[in-house]
Amino acid sequence: MSPGGRRCTIGRMKFSPPFSLWLLPLFLVFTGLAGCDGTPKLKTIKLDLAGAEFTVEVADTQETRARGLMFRKSLPENAGMLFVFERDGLQHFWMENTDIPLSLAYISRTGEIREIFDMTPRSRRTVSSGFSARYALEVNQGVFEKLGIRPGYRLLIPALP
Repeated sequence: MSPGGRRCTIGRMKFSPPFSLWLLPLFLVFTGLAGCDGTPKLKTIKLDLAGAEFTVEVADTQETRARGLMFRKSLPENAGMLFVFERDGLQHFWMENTDIPLSLAYISRTGEIREIFDMTPRSRRTVSSGFSARYALEVNQGVFEKLGIRPGYRLLIPALP
């Protein structure tokens, strides 16, 4: 028990101050690593899409690629997510648990957009690349069309840390 006889309560569990003093910094560290909606904070990079600057989150681990933009309610206008794969290969995406209408570009290791697809929110239909891809870029649906970006467009992808 602490001086003054107080205990900290979390839910129905009671903790003495030495434990709660240890718990608070841990809580602050972990909540600082996640956004308000519980999604992990990812590193971001700037991409130039036909003269428009986009800030995109980088999903470069199995866990971040699997989660993608699931459970998000919105995506800022000039934002997106760049999926980075360890090696070239056929890639497969679907929209389960994703509420935002997205456009998806499959991109070669040289930065060439090979294919673009519009994705349907909450769909379990798999959209597979027909070509070997190293990257995939998701943006709000219609952005590629609005910017005049088609297959063959070359994207400069900065060196990733």
